[in-house]
Amino acid sequence: MQVDLVSPEEILFSGECTQVLTRTSNGEIAFLNEHAPFIGVLEIGAVRLWQADGTETAAAVRGGFVEVSGNTVTILSDIAVPADRIDAAEVQAELDAAGDDVDAARWAQARLRVATGTFE
Repeated sequence: MQVDLVSPEEILFSGECTQVLTRTSNGEIAFLNEHAPFIGVLEIGAVRLWQADGTETAAAVRGGFVEVSGNTVTILSDIAVPADRIDAAEVQAELDAAGDDVDAARWAQARLRVATGTFE
């Protein structure tokens, strides 16, 4: 299936995948080839893509939408950061400083999970 992961700044990924896993407001969902049409609201979390060649790609996302139409998955995220651009030490410092800011803590935790590859 064709998968496009897009943020306002750039296209982070566009290519063929065998599976997509992400979190929506209704919980985690996986998409495979020929998935039924779907539209959902993205939560703060990870998007994991299994490319046709077996490579796994991950990005942290903060809000947006996911749509499945035909054999295409389109992920439009308000903010998206690929794993290779996340500095785990910097994000850990943000998490430590988040205090009672639950939203900031959740965003930092999502980026840490993506950076370290430790998915729930």
